[in-house]
Amino acid sequence: MRSLLVAVIAAACCLAFAAPALAGGDFPQVYVKSDYVVKDREKLGKTGEGIVHCEYVFPRDKALADQAIKEIAWLTLPPGASIGVHGHTDNEDAYIVISGNGVFIGGDGKEIPVKAGDTTIARKGESHGMKNTGTVPMVILDVIAQQ
Repeated sequence: MRSLLVAVIAAACCLAFAAPALAGGDFPQVYVKSDYVVKDREKLGKTGEGIVHCEYVFPRDKALADQAIKEIAWLTLPPGASIGVHGHTDNEDAYIVISGNGVFIGGDGKEIPVKAGDTTIARKGESHGMKNTGTVPMVILDVIAQQ
């Protein structure tokens, strides 16, 4: 009887702590890799070169109007591939370089070398792009936010 009581209390505690997470429905706090939306995209940023492997943790079409983070994606640029220079009129975009190296391209066309550990941000009204100039794939974590 005691073990049944312990099991019932444990189940009730699990439900009590899990309910808020379950109530989130389509908006969990943890996104597992097996659920990412995977696409290989050409001409990323409209003028990019090569094929960029995209793993969307949280695709843009899933965000609600009141959510600041609109998209999170892992982007893998093979050597020579690029994300074309493109503008951000109503949102901001951060690239966090996880591995590899390349150049960040600002809206003015200026190229700045970047490597693993570097972060770039295009604020509202700014343009940016990225190119892998290295010999190994460049992995970037891309986070788009909007107020």
